Amino acid sequence: MMPRFAPIVRKEFIQMRRDRLTLAIMIGLPIVQLLLFGYAIQTDVRHLPTVVLDESRTPASRDLIAAFQNTGYFRIVGYAAGRPALDDAIARGDAQAGLVVPYAYARDLVRGPTAVVQVIVDAADPLSSQAALAAAAGVAQARSLALLARAAGRAAPPVEARVRPRYNPGLRSAIYIVPGLVGVILTVTMVLITAMALVRERERGTLEQLIVTPVTKTELMLGKIAPYVGVGLAQMTAVLLLGRFVFAVPLTGNVLLLYAIALAFVVASLAFGLFISTLVRTQQQAMQVAFFFVLPNILLSGFMFPRQAMPAFFQAVGLALPLTHFLKVLRGILLKGAGLEALWREVAVLAGMSVVLIVASVRRFHKTLD
Repeated sequence: MMPRFAPIVRKEFIQMRRDRLTLAIMIGLPIVQLLLFGYAIQTDVRHLPTVVLDESRTPASRDLIAAFQNTGYFRIVGYAAGRPALDDAIARGDAQAGLVVPYAYARDLVRGPTAVVQVIVDAADPLSSQAALAAAAGVAQARSLALLARAAGRAAPPVEARVRPRYNPGLRSAIYIVPGLVGVILTVTMVLITAMALVRERERGTLEQLIVTPVTKTELMLGKIAPYVGVGLAQMTAVLLLGRFVFAVPLTGNVLLLYAIALAFVVASLAFGLFISTLVRTQQQAMQVAFFFVLPNILLSGFMFPRQAMPAFFQAVGLALPLTHFLKVLRGILLKGAGLEALWREVAVLAGMSVVLIVASVRRFHKTLD
């Protein structure tokens, strides 16, 4: 057996060496992913964007706000002029927590029995919200111990933080995960389908027939992705229905708006898969490159791990992924009831990505076989 086995092994090594793209993917992919995700994936959520409504505006209230920020769990990003402005900031996703210091805070610290502050937390992400809940309780306890040490004789804790989880008061993981699965499933299927579109035609020999037809490159690219737009929207419908009736995920926003924005996301995912198809020569290479793109989408977009816990560089990398923006749309509409006025930036980014990726695919594709 060995005299026949050794030539086959040698032939496979020679073929592997000649296919330099596949060899580079097999060797470089694990290294890049290890470095990328080893630094990026962290579960210790800190620096939550926080909006403050300081109705007291006293040295005592400013001292309390500084105590919250000094924990490292809250990052003050702005001050609201009133409760509606604070609620809007959380609904838009500009802040994930809100600190409300009432008008009578400084007076209650002196006269007692207890000074109450309110912490509003966006609980759509249970992992982030649990960190905020624990940090808020810790700040109140630390302030109480400090004040009790100054005035020995007070029976009740002088500071009480009343935390109000919003959008997911039960901190159920399904409410956070299921909407994200809509984007993940669409990303995986849409990218993989179109990543093999052109190379499949090339391997089957049918690309020659397309090349000699009078259709332009743009018409060919759009024709390749058009049939799968309906498939993507059908997949989204199935996941939303299962999420609503099996996992009790709320549908509080405008579903038609969600489908309109999803159309831009589906086109962007299909166009990226088509762009991959113009870079590779075989279906195997197409699948490898597609999976290299899919994994960062799952880990850096905020689907599983909170983006606030990632270093700034990897947060910037996540912003270049369509799924990052679509997840904000999904959770904003389904869980918060957000409208277009709160999500217009995500819509603009997804539409821009769709146009750029289609243009890049058209420019990369040449109506020749070589």
